[in-house]
Amino acid sequence: MNNPLLATFRQAYRDLDLFPLLSDDEVESFRVDYGQDALVRLEQAVDDAPKDGKIIFAGHRGCGKSTLLAQFGRLMSDPEREPRYFVVRFSISDMVEMSAVDHVNILYAIALQLLSKASESEVDIPSTTQEEILNWFITTHSTTETKDLKSQIGIGGDVLKVLTAKLQTESTFREEIKRTYERRISELVAKIEEIADLIQHHAIRPLLVIIDDLDKLDWKLVEEIYKNNILALFQPKMRMVFTIPIAVVRDIELRTILQSACGRPILQMGVAKFFTKADRHLQQQPDQRKVDIFLKVLERRFGEHWSEVMSPQTARQIVLLSGGVLREMVRIARECFSQCSLLLRLEPERTEMKIDAQVLDLAVQELRNEFSLSLGKRRSEILVKTYKEAKPEEVDDEDFALLLHGLYILEYRNNQVWYDVHPIVKKHLQLEQLLPTMDYGSAEDAHH
Repeated sequence: MNNPLLATFRQAYRDLDLFPLLSDDEVESFRVDYGQDALVRLEQAVDDAPKDGKIIFAGHRGCGKSTLLAQFGRLMSDPEREPRYFVVRFSISDMVEMSAVDHVNILYAIALQLLSKASESEVDIPSTTQEEILNWFITTHSTTETKDLKSQIGIGGDVLKVLTAKLQTESTFREEIKRTYERRISELVAKIEEIADLIQHHAIRPLLVIIDDLDKLDWKLVEEIYKNNILALFQPKMRMVFTIPIAVVRDIELRTILQSACGRPILQMGVAKFFTKADRHLQQQPDQRKVDIFLKVLERRFGEHWSEVMSPQTARQIVLLSGGVLREMVRIARECFSQCSLLLRLEPERTEMKIDAQVLDLAVQELRNEFSLSLGKRRSEILVKTYKEAKPEEVDDEDFALLLHGLYILEYRNNQVWYDVHPIVKKHLQLEQLLPTMDYGSAEDAHH
């Protein structure tokens, strides 16, 4: 369909998909300063940490952690900085299928990433040493798997790319890695430290490893990795930053284990508080400075088409409906673009289209219905209780933790920690007549 207006909405939809911002070009095109307090706290934590210090970084999914960690990696490796670190940053989701992550393949992924970064940075590792290390990594418990690896590499395959691809896509290889190293963790850690020492000797810089997206793991995997295998995961003697889901901070046992293992409090990146705890149910003015930051994110993503595709009032509503979570704002905006594209396909003769209250209403309906699929009587009761009291009835309630993990409930911090229900989830509860219809951000309410 050759429709310039449709092309505009499709391009804006794609631009919004660039999240998190990782490459220099993406940062240059779309970045808005956000989360500076968390950035400074991370910087201080790493600089103050011992050579084998571990930093735990928590936050809601989609609050901007990945973009901030990418910025943090660039900051810590800046040639003008003192000390300047040799930074190895990667997402575990790029290395292992998320449903299959365990402590063994996390450590194996660290080793592969160190080797890859050393090669990319032209670290001068003696060829005999490099060959010995690589041979060690392709020698598995199974002689058949070892022969298969050697044959793939022998016909021109890049050993690191072959190993990374197999770790990412082949469950049999992951099982083989687990069988090989599960009872030889100390040997795997020794190899990681050997590579780290070679890097630091050549670069004459301290090493910093940043592992992103561990916070996106299934809740049961989080418990298995962080509760049962934390000592193995923290064994490599180097500075490392790990991410965890926000719900872990609520779990007394897990939080205690993590804080004991790393010897410091968990750092947290909060979401933007548009309203105070006291004003959260009232139709009063939000924190305009924070709203403007979110509006700027939208504006930079739309670029020259900003005024053409969205009214200022609707943009503001999208921001408020996000609850202060950047990715939620992006998700709502993308759904608006999707609705516009659908309308243009259904009515190709249209020459004008703008994201207005009606389009936002359609988008919110889609997202509201998606949220509602996982809500039954008990979870709805927890949400209503949280809405009214801004805290859970029981701190160790598993359903509360799952709702927090899934962004149904959002955590806010100032001089105290408090909670509120995601604005779109509130709309579902209002339609179910479980909550009064008096909250802000009511794009739908105007039509009912």
